[in-house]
Amino acid sequence: MERTEITWHAHAVSRADRERRHGHRGCVVWFTGLSGCGKSTVANCVDQKLFARGAQTFLLDGDNVRHGLNASPAMLTQSHSEPFAKRFGLGFSAEDREENIRRIGAVAELFASAGLIALTAFVSPYRRDRDAVRRQVEERGLPGDFVEVFVDTPLAVCEARDPKGLYKKARAGELKGMTGIDDPYEPPLAPQLTLAASEFPPERLADQVIAYLESAGLLAIRADDSR
Repeated sequence: MERTEITWHAHAVSRADRERRHGHRGCVVWFTGLSGCGKSTVANCVDQKLFARGAQTFLLDGDNVRHGLNASPAMLTQSHSEPFAKRFGLGFSAEDREENIRRIGAVAELFASAGLIALTAFVSPYRRDRDAVRRQVEERGLPGDFVEVFVDTPLAVCEARDPKGLYKKARAGELKGMTGIDDPYEPPLAPQLTLAASEFPPERLADQVIAYLESAGLLAIRADDSR
């Protein structure tokens, strides 16, 4: 077994220092739900509203991340060897989806540690993967730093929207492993917030998210924070 020699280095500028400068706590707001449920639309609206208030935010979107950090083997072969692409590229198997969320969780946690509000929009279909990110974020920060937002849109509505044509391909047998069709989606058991995205417009849903962040004290500084 390969021996690993790594050491965690403390930062000269603390997380609390960065949060005081930003005027709010760092956290991760994790939007989850079926493809086409409205995750990206609502997350972008929240991002715009927080940015307008002067908050330090960044949005990690599922498709965008798949263009770089979590590129597929096919994409990586354009600039790397086939063995490299096969080893490090990510597809959509259960194992690849687990690694996709693990990487995103690590990046989101780094953003939160920098005092930013990290917004993420990923199907993230498996509870264990989302729970693992929560543990990582809250172990490095504080309980409550991970906010799970379930964008609860019925499958029929998502299929009717089908912005990428994925459901149509899955129903035709042209796409395998489609979440909600032939691969499971495990909804959160106790999310911090559930959004009825088929009933209300994105603006109103975004206001619900921001209202929760305010009530949870995430848009202010903790006076007793010694991190």
